[in-house]
Amino acid sequence: MPMFEFEIYNSAVVDALKAGDSHKVFKDEWADTHFIEFSGNDENDARRRAERRYPASQGFVIAGVKEV
Repeated sequence: MPMFEFEIYNSAVVDALKAGDSHKVFKDEWADTHFIEFSGNDENDARRRAERRYPASQGFVIAGVKEV
């Protein structure tokens, strides 16, 4: 299966830090982009896996993706 590298950060953490607070659940480091690899049959399959692990409903943003 091909491997894809996703650029992921958490917008809720960014907003909390801008307000001078910390997020109640996620560490401050999630304000920075994390580079996380997911495999999949294709990019869409890998994206579905990434979105399940890092859901937008919890503030996660996929800022980019590339095949590695």
